[in-house]
Amino acid sequence: MNRNLLLKLGAIAVLIVLLMVPILMIDGMVGERQALRDGVLEDIARSSSYSQKITGPLLVVPYRKTLREWKTHAKSGRRYIEESEQRGRLYFLPERFALRGAVGTERRARGIYQARLYHSANQISGHFELPAQFGIREELADYRFEQPFIAVGISDIRGIKNDLKLQLGGQSLAFQPGSAEPLLGAGVHAPLPTLDIQQPQRLAFAFDLLLQGTGQLDVTPVGRDSLVELTADWPHPSFVGEYLPSAREVTAKGFSASWQTSFFATNLEEALGDCVGAGECHAFENRHFGVGFVDPVDQYLKSERALKYALLFIALTFAGFFLFEVLKRLAVHPVQYALVGMALALFYLLLLSLAEHLAFARAYALAATACVALIGFYVSHVLHSWLRGGGFSLGLGALYAMLYALLSAEDYALLMGSLLVFGLLAAVMLLTRRLDWYGLGKSATGKPGVPH
Repeated sequence: MNRNLLLKLGAIAVLIVLLMVPILMIDGMVGERQALRDGVLEDIARSSSYSQKITGPLLVVPYRKTLREWKTHAKSGRRYIEESEQRGRLYFLPERFALRGAVGTERRARGIYQARLYHSANQISGHFELPAQFGIREELADYRFEQPFIAVGISDIRGIKNDLKLQLGGQSLAFQPGSAEPLLGAGVHAPLPTLDIQQPQRLAFAFDLLLQGTGQLDVTPVGRDSLVELTADWPHPSFVGEYLPSAREVTAKGFSASWQTSFFATNLEEALGDCVGAGECHAFENRHFGVGFVDPVDQYLKSERALKYALLFIALTFAGFFLFEVLKRLAVHPVQYALVGMALALFYLLLLSLAEHLAFARAYALAATACVALIGFYVSHVLHSWLRGGGFSLGLGALYAMLYALLSAEDYALLMGSLLVFGLLAAVMLLTRRLDWYGLGKSATGKPGVPH
């Protein structure tokens, strides 16, 4: 292999490195546009409502307890009883909790960006099992119970779209703003009438909740036995949280999913006790599940993934150029390599800009077609043959098709990419198996003659 050939390979390597500069600049632009999009979506959610999380209902019984402590007078030495008052709350989780929700989605646009809002019509029902004397077996006379209430935590109360009424044992009670319970944060609460604490009671409850949110809907399974059923018109759900649906069906028109849990699975009663007693609320706050209404085609994520294959694309295209050069004894100048490389880099800029206005598949097809047509036209003149240019274009088009397949198959991207590289290496080895690399740079007269 002569010196001229080594210089040509070195020039090609330098060009590949230099072409990574515009590729990195486009990659930075993808991040900037993605951050701008996220900021707009945040603004839309701020002006409507954020993701929603429903926690409750919980039955809360505030109380005051008289504490008596024997003390000794410092001067007289006489013993006396000092009384003080302690405030606290008793918490009761539902024995049975059921939520059935029907969710409809809509798009809200601001400029070229769109956010997905949902409207969830929820029917919440169940019952509480209250023990006699609220389960207090000792010193009952020292307790003075205040008005109990049922509290429901709703993470963004701006999304409540109906006048909430609690149906409790045949009575209709109005909910009031605020959960009145710091453990739940924002929400609503309904004061209850005086309860007979002498006998065990079953309190059946039901209420309808129309809720608007963006992005995600979460539910905390507060019941000893909890059932949550959701149906929606969104065909691309992302099930999130600590529990997956026990049954689900996803079609082109939407999805339906149901969750069935119990205290054996959630350990929510103990988590609530730790939150109330020790202030360790992490477990209680994270015992939830739900669904995210996500767009399956994130043009910025796919553009970013496509950029990861830019180096491979440029190297393979230059390798094809070089094979034509050595096998057909053609002269391809480094400037011509550079122009083709810039066209390959321009593909990613076209893809990013088109994907902001069109479906990603259509944007990819238009950007790839434009680049293949431009490079094919140029290469036909460089290689002095429309047939060679057409063959080169077909190969480049096949590479773009393979790249799209890699972008679409997330789970198999590594396998497909490995097979692609292995197949291309095998093709190069097959085409050059009889090539005399030592004599490559010599002309028919034996003098150095590799064109450059």
